[in-house]
Amino acid sequence: MSIEQKTPLVGWIGDDFTGSAATLEVMAFAGLRAILFVDLPSPEQLSEFTDVQGIGIATTSRSQTPEWMAEHLPNYFEFLHDQKVSIAHYKVCSTLDSAPHVGSIGRAIDIAQNTYNSRHVPVLIAAPKMQRYQAFGHLFAAAGSDVVRIDEHPTMAHHPVTPISDSHVARHLSHQTQRQFATLSIEDIEGTDPETFFSNKGAEIIACDAMSEAHMTAIGQAIWSTPQIPQFVVGSQGIEYALINHWRAGGLIEPQNATPKAPAVKQVICVSGSLSPHTAEQIEHAQTVGFTGIPVDARDLLENTEGVLRRTHQNALGVIADGQSPLIYTAKGKPDLHMGLSVAENAKIGACLGQLVKSLLTETQINRAIISGGDTSGHAVQQLDVFAFEALAPTVPGASLLRAYSNDPELANLELALKGGQMGTVDYFEWIKRGGGPAEERKNT
Repeated sequence: MSIEQKTPLVGWIGDDFTGSAATLEVMAFAGLRAILFVDLPSPEQLSEFTDVQGIGIATTSRSQTPEWMAEHLPNYFEFLHDQKVSIAHYKVCSTLDSAPHVGSIGRAIDIAQNTYNSRHVPVLIAAPKMQRYQAFGHLFAAAGSDVVRIDEHPTMAHHPVTPISDSHVARHLSHQTQRQFATLSIEDIEGTDPETFFSNKGAEIIACDAMSEAHMTAIGQAIWSTPQIPQFVVGSQGIEYALINHWRAGGLIEPQNATPKAPAVKQVICVSGSLSPHTAEQIEHAQTVGFTGIPVDARDLLENTEGVLRRTHQNALGVIADGQSPLIYTAKGKPDLHMGLSVAENAKIGACLGQLVKSLLTETQINRAIISGGDTSGHAVQQLDVFAFEALAPTVPGASLLRAYSNDPELANLELALKGGQMGTVDYFEWIKRGGGPAEERKNT
C-alpha cells in the first residue's frame, strides 16, 4: 500500500462480536493487516501487532444498558484515541439493532463525543455488498430473495429485544440521543462535492444514503478528507467498504486478486443461540451433511445449568466418537423459546454455549468451531482463553473463518467462525468445515 502512515488507518469498537469480526475481514481481505482484540489488550499483547493498519475491540454493547455503556465504553474510545487511529469507528449492526434501553447507538455517540468531539459524525449503516441499502433516509435489507424495508423485515420487525418499528435511520436514532440529525440523500451524493457532504447539512450527525458502490466510494472520500484526526464515525462494516473503495479508486492500495482458503477438516464443533429463521434453515441443512443436532431447552439450561451442560457435553462427545460434527442449539427459528428472558439470562445462555465449546475443544483433537448468533458469540467468546483474532478465510461478507490467538496451549491452533443470525448461505456450517474460501469453489472441495 502507498498510504504513508505509521499508526492504524482505522480503529473500531464493535457492539457485538460477529460485527466486529466482519469489520476485521473487510480490512484483511483488502490486503490490510488487521487485528481484533476481545478486550482491552495488555501492553504485551499489543506489542505483538505493531504493523497493523486496522485495530479493533469486540464488545457486547449491543445487548447492554446505557448504564453499562457509560461505565465501559469510555475506556474503549480512549484506547483508539491513544493508538492515534485516523478513523475511530463505532461499529453497529447493518440491521440497526438498537433501542433507548438496550444497545443504544445514540448513547454510544454521546459517550464517544466526550473523547473525539468530531464536528460531524457520519452514520453509514448501508453496505450494498451485503444487500443493505439506505434511500432517502430509510434502511432496506435482504430477506431471502427480496429486499424489504427494515421495519418490514421478517426478523427485525419482530426481534425479541430490539424490534424495529421505523425504517428511517435518523428518526430511529433520534430517540436515543438529543443531538441533531440530518440525512445525506442520494441526490446530495450525486449532486455535490464529497468534501462538502457533511459541512453542508447543518447538523452534527449525518445519516448517509447508499444504494451503489459509486455512492460508497463518494462517502469514503468524504470521510477520508475530513481534516480532524481522529474522525469519529458510526456504522456497519460499510464504513470500511467505503474507505477501501476510495483508497482503491485513488490508487492508495492495490486490488486483491487471490482469495485465501483454509484446509478442510473432518469435524467441527458448532453452537447456536440464534433465533433467526435463516439460521434454522442452516441447522436443518447441516443435519443432512454430517452434522448431528443437539437441541437444548433454554429455560432448562438456565434453571439446571450444571446438569444440562454435563448432559449436553456427553451427548456431543458421543456424536464426535461417531465421526459426526455436533451442532448444539437453544433455538431453531422459534423466537418464543427465548421470549421474556432478560439481558442477563440471554448472556448466561451465550456463556454456557461458550463453556461447551471450550470443554469440547480441550477434550478432543478438534480445532475448528462455529458460534452462531451475534449476541451469543459475544458472550460465548468471553469463555474462551482467546485475546485476539485475525481473518483466515472468507465465506460470505460478515461470516469469515478466523485464526484465534490464545495463551492457553490447548487453544493455540484454534480456528473460529462467528456468524450473526442473518448471515451465511444455507450450507454455511459445511462451508466452514471445508475451509471457507471462494463461494464458487465451495461445492467442489
